[in-house]
Amino acid sequence: MDQHQEALVHKAATEGGSQPGKQPPPLEHRDAKTLRKRSPKPPTHKRDYVCSVRLNDDEKRLLTAAATAACTTLPALLARSGLAAARDFDTTAAAIAGRRELVAELFAARRHLGHVGNNLNQIARATNAGAHPPELDAVIAATKRAVQRVQHATDQLLHQD
Repeated sequence: MDQHQEALVHKAATEGGSQPGKQPPPLEHRDAKTLRKRSPKPPTHKRDYVCSVRLNDDEKRLLTAAATAACTTLPALLARSGLAAARDFDTTAAAIAGRRELVAELFAARRHLGHVGNNLNQIARATNAGAHPPELDAVIAATKRAVQRVQHATDQLLHQD
């Protein structure tokens, strides 16, 4: 009894425990999400640690779709894929290094295309003024090389997995 109010004091139970004077709803009336679909993991396989991961919207959407396709939860997918990468670290490190090299190549090719585009604009301006710039053939050849460079890096990136 609360001596100040002369009323019974019920302390809320924590960790999902029972509430004094309150009965849980019958099983058929409970929310479907509260029903466990599988048996709990044995204590030897239970995961005790929680790790927080920050994702942007695109990453979360992609990983959630992958988890759904694998018929698992997002945390389970992250744990399994992280463990698979950790078990095969040499291959994973090589794949990451290879991907970084390809990304660096794509950025370099992008810069190259920017320079070539600038040259093409100058040539177009001169051609529209009635001139035939001597650099025209060199710029067209540079454009072809830049396009081939981007195509090669893109093909490697697509066929890497």
